[in-house]
Amino acid sequence: MYRLKAKDLMATELITLDKSETLDLADEIMRLARVRHLPVLEDGHLAGLVTHRDILRAQVSALAGLSRDQSRQLEAKIPVAEIMTSGVRSVSPDTPAVEVARIMRDHKFGCVPVVDGGRLVGIVTEADFLDLVLRALDEADPEQRASASAK
Repeated sequence: MYRLKAKDLMATELITLDKSETLDLADEIMRLARVRHLPVLEDGHLAGLVTHRDILRAQVSALAGLSRDQSRQLEAKIPVAEIMTSGVRSVSPDTPAVEVARIMRDHKFGCVPVVDGGRLVGIVTEADFLDLVLRALDEADPEQRASASAK
């Protein structure tokens, strides 16, 4: 029986950051690319992960009385290395998908980077598992699929 692996689910066209890049750049990339996780690399190796939640925590509060321009100027000086999570849990491309799902559920991770030979090769996100569930449900119930496409 075929067993799904991380490499079957992972996205491979990744947007990454270097450790020296800044908070404002990370925020802009997440907004424009509509992603919530950005792997951070150092010499091509996974050094950490910046999430949308990390960005929100690190941004200067509007309650500080600063204008948006002033906040952006401050954010342009903060390297992502200061806000990223390091020591990120990763998996190999051949890790069974069920194990990846358990890691994400048990640790409440929104994603898990996929590393091969020390190099980042992909990322598995909650959205990838949701897509998998939708495909499985479509295959399991063709009648529902037909009625949904008729709407």
